[in-house]
Amino acid sequence: MKIGNYELTSIDTGRFWLDGGAMFGVVPWVFWSKTNPPDERQRIQLAARCLLIRGEGKTILVDNGNGEKWNDKIKEIYRLDNSHHELMKSLSAAGVKPEEITDVILTHLHFDHAGGSTRIVNGVLEPTFPNAAHYVQKAHWEASQHPTDRDRASFMKDDYMVLHERGMLKFVDGEKEIFPGISVLVCNGHTTAQQLPKISDGKNTLLFLCDLVPTTSHIPFPYIMGYDLRPLVTLEEKKKILPQAAQEGWTLFFEHDPDTVAVRLQKSDKGYGILEKISL
Repeated sequence: MKIGNYELTSIDTGRFWLDGGAMFGVVPWVFWSKTNPPDERQRIQLAARCLLIRGEGKTILVDNGNGEKWNDKIKEIYRLDNSHHELMKSLSAAGVKPEEITDVILTHLHFDHAGGSTRIVNGVLEPTFPNAAHYVQKAHWEASQHPTDRDRASFMKDDYMVLHERGMLKFVDGEKEIFPGISVLVCNGHTTAQQLPKISDGKNTLLFLCDLVPTTSHIPFPYIMGYDLRPLVTLEEKKKILPQAAQEGWTLFFEHDPDTVAVRLQKSDKGYGILEKISL
């Protein structure tokens, strides 16, 4: 897909599985299990999908998946699977080397979004993208340094502290344009100051939904993750963003949907539904 001077490409980094009940909060099993069949441990399959943006002299990656620094116990808990899709292989298929990435926009620092930021090379933790500036909201960084007991397990310091120590982490303060035609929306329901990249040329717009709407099954307003720190805030954020996206014909990019990369929405009797599915 091309928007303005940017070429947009979906980058698949693999699959992982999380508890279905946690992924759908107060929504009963009988509803979410129809579209997201769980395994024997009630986990549902999720993608770790990123977005590659090329243009204006930049090669930008939005998020980078779970990474591969995991021990066998954690791999089993989250059923991590890189057998079909893996970050480096997917970038290579798109014709991009790690050192060619100029910028990484991190929506937030949870392990399934920032885990690929670092890797172990000869037993030493190193940045995966050595020449890239990594952008995160300042308020989110501050929250990550003092997480609550509720979200502490989502932050893995090995994913980002080395970036901070080497001056590779850049702080964004609020909603603003980071690059020409690329701005960020800030949402606070899932976590403090999650930033959603928005690419627009005035006629065409793509919004990277991240964990505001992790899968197409989460499009209905009440379908909100139990992981969210402030679910009622998430509800209001969805009620603000999704109607505008439908009205203006935005492409909505899903980071965690295992089957659908992106859609356009339409208003329906029950709220908002999929008008068309889009591949990048």
